[in-house]
Amino acid sequence: MLFSSIPFLYYFLPAVLAVYFLVPKNLKNGVLLVSSLIFYGWGEPRLLGLMVFSILVFYLCGLAIEAGRHKRLWLWAAAAVSLGLLGVFKYADFFLSSVNSLTGLGLPLLRLALPVGISFYTFQGLSYCIDVYRGQVPAQKNPVSFGAYVALFPQLIAGPIVRYRDIARELDSRTHSWEDAALGARRFLVGLGKKVILADNFALLIRLFRESGQPSVLFCWMYAAAFMLNIYFDFSGYSDMAIGLGRIFGFHFIENFNYPYCSNSVTEFWRRWHMSLGSWFRDYVYIPLGGNRVSRGRWVLNILTVWMLTGLWHGAAWNFVLWGLLFAALLLAEKALPALQRLPGLLRHGYVLLAVLLSFVLFNADSLSQAAGDFAGLLGLAGLPAVTAESVYYLKSYAPLFLLGVVGATPVVKALALRVEKARLGWAAELAMTAGLLLVCTAYLVDGSFSPFLYFRF
Repeated sequence: MLFSSIPFLYYFLPAVLAVYFLVPKNLKNGVLLVSSLIFYGWGEPRLLGLMVFSILVFYLCGLAIEAGRHKRLWLWAAAAVSLGLLGVFKYADFFLSSVNSLTGLGLPLLRLALPVGISFYTFQGLSYCIDVYRGQVPAQKNPVSFGAYVALFPQLIAGPIVRYRDIARELDSRTHSWEDAALGARRFLVGLGKKVILADNFALLIRLFRESGQPSVLFCWMYAAAFMLNIYFDFSGYSDMAIGLGRIFGFHFIENFNYPYCSNSVTEFWRRWHMSLGSWFRDYVYIPLGGNRVSRGRWVLNILTVWMLTGLWHGAAWNFVLWGLLFAALLLAEKALPALQRLPGLLRHGYVLLAVLLSFVLFNADSLSQAAGDFAGLLGLAGLPAVTAESVYYLKSYAPLFLLGVVGATPVVKALALRVEKARLGWAAELAMTAGLLLVCTAYLVDGSFSPFLYFRF
């Protein structure tokens, strides 16, 4: 089930909200757990058992770790089971096909369907067990409350990665108010607008590029810019919807995006992009490896390890590995060349945008050969004409969308919304705008012009 779908917006969510706010406080986590399992099993009922199994493993291992006997063994057991499942379902075919390519063997592939959200809920459960092991949080004794944490449908599919310690108090005792519900609904609708109005229309242009019979250098650059905006509005839109829904249910999830395209360095970009993932790898991989408190050679190895794993987390293919290592190289270059930070702000900002744009070309390729072809097209090395009538037509047609996307990726819209909110009768204007946004999004969804979230495949 998709957040950006008529069944979710007008059937599932209203029904869940009605039941949730009607039942007494001690049953609310149960409602969240059951509704989350229904949400998860809607499209993949046969994989529902995998999530239930994961919940039981993390729950029992957490209790065993807190008990104190052989707690390191239980931590390794939790890691082995969770990462083992992730490895089998997500990475087995990648490694088998790589071995076949390198050795000429014909090892059969498993061809297992990737369970939706497995990259997120395995990281959440594993971080919970690590935090219990470190003594940073007590183990959750209530299996229903713990199951609700792991399976929580507002952020189950594409994050943000919510750590148990960040919502432990709210999981056991949270408050609800009309103000929180209104703020949550507004945040949800903003995210829905990002997804349906912006991301999905950029996705259409990307599809037109791939299907084009008249590619050009101009069209290649339009494609690269469209995907750069598409992935931002798609992913940050989902995060907005997750944070908004969480607020309605009384949870305060962490922010996941902070206008990353306004960054003046690649280091700053990754402090603003998918912040929950970056902090997860920092706290559970980079720092345990020694962080930067080691020899220079070991520090470089730590950086390369973290970013290779970051790339692999996003997908089981060599282009994702190279994408992660590319960012490792850029981050190391920024550390080694402090003169980069003394460049004029416009140049620093331009270099970051160009680096990110080119990195996403690699990220979105179906194969390394396709990525090479895309780069050749961008650089004018593929024998393509600079401009075609088709590319000019699409440039004119999509110019307003690009303008809206560029402005929407900055704090300008948020600043205008705050001014409206503070104005006289601002509440009425805000209500009218959010209602209009819901109507426009509904019209798009009824028309059927929407795409699955990009991070569903990760």
